[in-house]
Amino acid sequence: MKGLQPGSSRMKPPHPTLKNLPYYTLKCPKKANMTSQQAGPGFAILQILFFEPDASSKPTMTSAEHNADPAELNRFNAHAQNWWDQNGEFKALHAINPLRVAFMQNHVSLTSQRILDIGCGGGILSEAMAKAGADVTGIDLADDVLTVARLHAMEANLSIDYQTVSAESKAENEPEHYDCVTCMEMLEHVPDPASVIQAASHALKPGGWLFVSTINRHPKAYALAIVAAERLLNLVPAGTHQYDKLLKPSELERMGRQSGLNLQASAGIDYNPLLKRCRLTHDLRVNYLLAFRKPF
Repeated sequence: MKGLQPGSSRMKPPHPTLKNLPYYTLKCPKKANMTSQQAGPGFAILQILFFEPDASSKPTMTSAEHNADPAELNRFNAHAQNWWDQNGEFKALHAINPLRVAFMQNHVSLTSQRILDIGCGGGILSEAMAKAGADVTGIDLADDVLTVARLHAMEANLSIDYQTVSAESKAENEPEHYDCVTCMEMLEHVPDPASVIQAASHALKPGGWLFVSTINRHPKAYALAIVAAERLLNLVPAGTHQYDKLLKPSELERMGRQSGLNLQASAGIDYNPLLKRCRLTHDLRVNYLLAFRKPF
């Protein structure tokens, strides 16, 4: 195993530093591959905004299955319209997204991979993986944010299956179905992160990969990711992160191990908006990525 060892706070660099990271740009809207395809994309947009989905395609869940904090969902829904503003309050997500994809591609080719993106939000990572050739299903419980994701995927002429369903329900309905599962910047927003990791493991095929990113519960993370990013620089909406909900790498490694996953690699994310620098490092004290694999 390379990278983080249980109880360790440092690691070997997984691959060279990435610089001059590009942002993703939109393509012109084309024909939408949706119901009533011959009616064109305009009708598809109306379907998303004003019509209920067919009952057979709408997941059925009880409230007990929702591993979600209503206050967190409301917070993200309130900012849904700003999700794809690359200079707005989600600028940091856009900036680090190429690093997240590069970290994944260091371990597996995304081409033709069946990927489940848990907590997909407005689809920043989902779209990047789809552009890399993956067959992507994105799930989230924030309805307004998913509406933005669907519309933006249409504008980019991308085929991504977005569903309002919990990770636990999805894994129960589709066990060992996916080649890769991603869960980026999501675990710190749910009441039971271990349940999400267990669901991700259940959804993975034997030999499949789980890629996770979150923020460390460390004084440096409090200073940079909360005080600086939220209160001083307004890089993310104020109140986005609560320090006591953040996860240490050792805690997340233990959750993976208890779910039958083996840690393969880790990396820190160094994002400096003042210097316009974004790179992978060996420092896990703020934002970090972990790669797990399910045994064959």
